[in-house]
Amino acid sequence: MPTFSKRAPVRAAAVSGSLCLLLAGSLAGCADESSNTHTAEKAAEAAQGDTVKIMVGGLDKVIYMPAVLTQRLGYFQEEGVAVRLLSEPAGVQATTALVSGEVQGVVGFYDHTLDLQVKGKDVESVVQLARTPGEVEIVSKKAAATLTSPKDFKGKKLGVTGLGSSTDFLTKYLAVKNGVKVSDITPVAVGAGQTFLAALQQGSIDAGMTTDPTVAQILAKDAGKVLVDMRTPEGSRAALGGLYPASSLYMNTGWVNSHKETVQKLANAFVKTLKWMSTHSPEEIAAKMPEDYAKGGKAQYVEAVRNTLPMFTPDGVMPADGPRTVHEVLKSFNPNLKNAKVDLEKTYTTEFVGKAG
Repeated sequence: MPTFSKRAPVRAAAVSGSLCLLLAGSLAGCADESSNTHTAEKAAEAAQGDTVKIMVGGLDKVIYMPAVLTQRLGYFQEEGVAVRLLSEPAGVQATTALVSGEVQGVVGFYDHTLDLQVKGKDVESVVQLARTPGEVEIVSKKAAATLTSPKDFKGKKLGVTGLGSSTDFLTKYLAVKNGVKVSDITPVAVGAGQTFLAALQQGSIDAGMTTDPTVAQILAKDAGKVLVDMRTPEGSRAALGGLYPASSLYMNTGWVNSHKETVQKLANAFVKTLKWMSTHSPEEIAAKMPEDYAKGGKAQYVEAVRNTLPMFTPDGVMPADGPRTVHEVLKSFNPNLKNAKVDLEKTYTTEFVGKAG
């Protein structure tokens, strides 16, 4: 049986210095004040028994599908590495678990590696699963008449998975790019899935950013309409100015350097999955996933997979212009990144996927 849970308990981290609180309008994913070495030691201790814990920013999200699919296809087992998948609906909490040493890896958005670098944490993407965000900005039916593009964001309540999450990052960028100040919008943390859908239907938010299968459910219920679609390379370039590498397996650099054999096994497994996905139909892919992920029905889930497939890389390699685009997006609204020097070469590595290929 695959080893993953919807939200396995993760104990509070006993770190030197407390994790900073997540504040509205700020970039979260804040790191503890302990050294990277201390974090790597904690992660190694947590991985006793040779089981690698990987936190996923929502196991049932199609954008993170390769994590569960790799488990279901048996590729971790083939590589001889035991993996436990944990779930945290908002990627920012997953990042917190990583920097505190509670887990050894995160399947989440690459952009957190830049944010963490300016906070003094060395974290890198070791397998780049996606080249686009896979995110969609959806407006409620009630607000659709007055909210026709991000130019209309001023004064609106905009749903994000969590404050400081990648959906928060992208929402702020869409605002700024379209002439709306970050201070003129109200980000609201509504999670994903049913909580997002309820917030949209009840008017708690005017619009929000989410992924499949939630997008497919909203459209099927005629509860909202698409404003911005970033599931394809074309959509990413139109909204963000280029490819925006998103879903990835990222890990503390110190842990990567001291566990290269294990990281190589993980990379091998994920690359096998990406290649398998590129040669199989949405129907075949959906059939491998847990049945309860298809909350809107099998046909709707297959359509969600079909619409999201263009976002994935076939080989786990970082797109050449991807890191630059991510940096440009983040520094457009975050003064900490705008005024800081970011070494993009340290935010990802192709060492392991190169050998896997």
